[in-house]
Amino acid sequence: MRKFDTKVQHLKYKVLREVARQAWNDTLQDNLLDIPKIIVPGKVPTMRCCVYKERAILGERVKLAMGGNKQNPNPIEVIDIACDECPMGGYEVTNACRGCLAHRCEDVCKFGALKFDENHVASIDKTKCKECGACSKVCPYSAIQNFKRPCETACKVKAIYMGEDKQACINNSKCISCGACVYACPFGAINDKSYILNVIDMLKGSHGNKDYKIYAIVAPSISSQFTYAKLGQVITGMKKLGFRTVIEAALGADMVAQAESKELVEKGFLTSSCCPAFVDFVNKNFPDLKQYVSHNLSPMATICKYIKEKEQNCKTVFIGPCTAKKAEAQKDNVKPYVDAVLTFEELQALFDSRDIDITTLEEGVLDNASYYGRIFARCGGLSDAVAEGIKEQNLEFDVKPCACNGIEQCKIVLLQKKIGKLQANFIEGMACVGGCIGGAGCLTHGEKNKDEVDKYGREALEKTILDSLSQLK
Repeated sequence: MRKFDTKVQHLKYKVLREVARQAWNDTLQDNLLDIPKIIVPGKVPTMRCCVYKERAILGERVKLAMGGNKQNPNPIEVIDIACDECPMGGYEVTNACRGCLAHRCEDVCKFGALKFDENHVASIDKTKCKECGACSKVCPYSAIQNFKRPCETACKVKAIYMGEDKQACINNSKCISCGACVYACPFGAINDKSYILNVIDMLKGSHGNKDYKIYAIVAPSISSQFTYAKLGQVITGMKKLGFRTVIEAALGADMVAQAESKELVEKGFLTSSCCPAFVDFVNKNFPDLKQYVSHNLSPMATICKYIKEKEQNCKTVFIGPCTAKKAEAQKDNVKPYVDAVLTFEELQALFDSRDIDITTLEEGVLDNASYYGRIFARCGGLSDAVAEGIKEQNLEFDVKPCACNGIEQCKIVLLQKKIGKLQANFIEGMACVGGCIGGAGCLTHGEKNKDEVDKYGREALEKTILDSLSQLK
């Protein structure tokens, strides 16, 4: 069974795996320049015009696998030399243009960008076009199409722009680190930087040191990943890597659901704070609504904070589907609790860098959280959990949730709140379509992932939030 959705993901994984393998063997610096040759041996290119350019791009991928540009706080970066295959795009007149006499496209263009040849066939003067799309809307033949780069189409916050050399660039003041552009780029020219070396250093330091504990905090969306093996085998595999204990981030979700339900009742209106990309979107685009964002930390930060306060000499590593979590972990109020963030892609690379075939392992157990904590992984789960938290605590409040499935829906609902037209009193903001199961760091994406999360939730030993939290006492 395939481990990844795309070949781009597989290429990224091969770089991560090789960097990790060299790091485990303490040979990374010695073999740094040889890694591209290891991945693409011989003189025949597999993806590019020549093997030399291919290896040069792989060299840039290696840098990202080693942490990328330390001066750039954004975990998402562009590999400039890999971003050269997409047309600039924009509005173009296709061969569907019939050279009609009406020239509605010309009439609606306020910038004089439409011109015509002797057969009345239209074309667009790019020096005048403002990309407003008015001409496309009125064309009776739908002959004017907007050809955007995949990264631009995927980025719903308009953080992607074209640089002087026509390469994609990221505007950090707009970017919310959701990673949609990473997954969408067909050439893998946009990537999230990895902190896999930091994690390997921690794991290597823990070997033989019984007092040194490294906790793996796994997101509930793991239930829809690693489909070629059983979840219990994945848990055992993490322990073979050197993690002392594997804990569900869903336990942190239970803690957040209880606290957030109380906060909602006290304030009367609230937006969730679980998705860091959504919170960043509110801060950057709706600063007047920041007051409504829950003051609770995310489930990741909440459970890591609990662990750090209970245990000495320990490290916490969050493993999940989210590139925005890498940005969240750098925040001042989260940094003391979360030592590193890995994606599921990076976890797969770690397994294979140690030649761990998880399909051959016995099944471990993961039973820290309730049904409601586990369904945080899909859109609507947080709303259900908050409603349950209100019910279990016997609080008097009629919750009217609005679950936003993707950042475009988030924008619409926030606009409604801004102008006083929103009927809901709780906004569940999920930047990725589908929720966390649609995160850029997933191995696989798809509607079936929701069913797997719900199944995983129903298998929880703890059926209520209070039952789950009772084990913390």
